[in-house]
Amino acid sequence: MSRFGTLFSPWGLFALLLLLNTVLAPTQATAQGSGQEKDTKEDARAAEDSSESKDDAKEKEKKDSGDKTVVTEGQVEIDGKVVPYQAITGKLVLKEDGKKNKAEMFFVAYTRTDIPHKEKRPVTFCFNGGPGSSSVWLHLGMLGPKRIVFPDDATPIRPPYGLVSNTYSLLDTTDLVFIDPVSTGYSRPADGESKEQFHGYEEDLRSVGQFIYDWTSKYERWLSPKYLLGESYGGIRAAGLAGYLQDRYYMELNGIVIVSGVINFQTLRFGGSNDLPYIAFLPSYAATAWYHKRLAPELQSQPVGDVVAQAEKFASGPYASALLNGTRLSEEEIESIAQQTSRLTGLAPKFIQRSNLRIDMDRFAKELLREEGRTVGRFDSRYKGIDRDNAGESYEYDASGAAIFGPFTATFNDYVRTELRYTEDRVYEILTGNVQPWSYRRFEGRYVDGTDTLRKAMTSNPYLKLFLACGYTDLATPHFAMMNTVDHLMLDRSLRPNISAKFYEGGHMMYIYEPSLQKLRRDLLEFYQGNQPINQDNQPIK
Repeated sequence: MSRFGTLFSPWGLFALLLLLNTVLAPTQATAQGSGQEKDTKEDARAAEDSSESKDDAKEKEKKDSGDKTVVTEGQVEIDGKVVPYQAITGKLVLKEDGKKNKAEMFFVAYTRTDIPHKEKRPVTFCFNGGPGSSSVWLHLGMLGPKRIVFPDDATPIRPPYGLVSNTYSLLDTTDLVFIDPVSTGYSRPADGESKEQFHGYEEDLRSVGQFIYDWTSKYERWLSPKYLLGESYGGIRAAGLAGYLQDRYYMELNGIVIVSGVINFQTLRFGGSNDLPYIAFLPSYAATAWYHKRLAPELQSQPVGDVVAQAEKFASGPYASALLNGTRLSEEEIESIAQQTSRLTGLAPKFIQRSNLRIDMDRFAKELLREEGRTVGRFDSRYKGIDRDNAGESYEYDASGAAIFGPFTATFNDYVRTELRYTEDRVYEILTGNVQPWSYRRFEGRYVDGTDTLRKAMTSNPYLKLFLACGYTDLATPHFAMMNTVDHLMLDRSLRPNISAKFYEGGHMMYIYEPSLQKLRRDLLEFYQGNQPINQDNQPIK
């Protein structure tokens, strides 16, 4: 039989198949292994691509939001206890319904880090006034973990300046968010956006209100007790926001703190037939005269609060009645009122008579210490200034502003860079006129007044509490002007206990006088703790 015959026999075919299987098996195994390796590499690449896509999405989301923030850690000792905190410094981009960028708002937020359930911890949104002011005054003067120390005798600090730990901070009780409205601090309109859409009473409420809404959502604080704390023009801003946050976002507040605030401009605007400011300022004139020892010994020996109480009684009684009567007053009545006014203000009776019994703030600041060749400050009348000459009827500059503005500016510009680690090429606008003209369209033909908005907010939310802090030597927003506003709030009698007011030695920024800062902290702790929500066991939620 030929070799081919043997090969194609049944046994030959079987042997051939056996041989082929032996030769090809390793090749098939190698091919199969290569396929598995290829699949594994493709799966890994796909996972890597997916991870990169997620990272890209996050980065894109970050870029789209435009938010620029820096996170730092710190601690401060308050009431003998160390309070650790996280500081978030940067900008929150305001968008038009989540789309077009409208503005970048700068903020510094301090959150206590050793407390569980931060979503239930109080958060306070803080701002100053102006309009045109950053929040630096409340930040480094009263509330933040660092503060400037000013002499108790109301003398200027020698530069350079520095900060110390603020043992009177409220950070142990509430988280703090310091807001700079658009065009103040580092906050600016977005590229291509006009500043006019932010510079006005209602415009400001919309932008600051949106910031509060956006921040609350971004940092998941909707279930936190929420407070507003405003100073000066920040008072009418807080009053307006109480209504705006309710109406626009259905966001309810637990409390409002107003420091040296104004809500009704009629109480401050001298001139024309408006006699109300002359009445409202007189008790602060008395406090100023007491501080500079310009009163008779029988008044000078009394506590300032007692002197102010007498001035309030006179201002709202005989003095107010005399102004109301105008030219119907007899010569004897004019002389009598001038004598009583002189006794409480330290001004000469003849000067008061020549002024038709009406002393505006500029005249008082120039006249009280004229014989010494000195003036008194507007923000804080404890401070003395020196004009070019002693003539004239108004002061050249505000001595208190000159003593205070520089230290706040220098220390914040250092603090934001060296401790908060935030850098910015722009000027940090401490207090700017770039917000002018400021629109009050809503109030055309009448005085700017936020009382009715506040009344409605406190009526619709009966748990909303109001705390007022006022300085005796504040000649910018006198305490008696604020009390007149509250007395005319027309709040229902059942809700009036929701308002509390405290008074302090010192001026517009009474907190730069350390004894008053101590007292202010005690009073605010009582306010916050008394307004703390309770759980189902009737215990305060901490």
